[in-house]
Amino acid sequence: MGISKDTSEFACESIKLWWVNYGKFIYHQADSILIKCDSGGSNNSNHHIFKSDLQKLVDELGIEIRIAHYPPYTSKYNPIEHRLFPHVTRACQGVIFTSLELVKKLMAKTHTKTGISVVVNVNDKIYESGRKVAKRFKETMKIIFD
Repeated sequence: MGISKDTSEFACESIKLWWVNYGKFIYHQADSILIKCDSGGSNNSNHHIFKSDLQKLVDELGIEIRIAHYPPYTSKYNPIEHRLFPHVTRACQGVIFTSLELVKKLMAKTHTKTGISVVVNVNDKIYESGRKVAKRFKETMKIIFD
């Protein structure tokens, strides 16, 4: 959970924090990460700034990251949308958010009958919006498209 705008830098920082704190321990033999994304917001498949930030993250972590984008208007088919988000909504239902700590507490107590639980970390960094991709990134990027 962040307090800043939803930027590609925020999305990549969230991936990094998950990998460093949880992923590399749970999936210690993994040599790649697959992330399923909708096609809107900070991780839009058409935004080269997301691809640039993602490449920096791959270089930093030293693990391959694969992104699978759902086509526009089909994020409803993302299983996490149906398996987890309704429970988060229910946990926050009828509550007036008076503090970030309250929101974190409500979301952290969310879990499903099948064992999915929510881990909440607050990223309090402020991210700059409107950043532009570096010149010549498109020509020099190491990204492979499937």
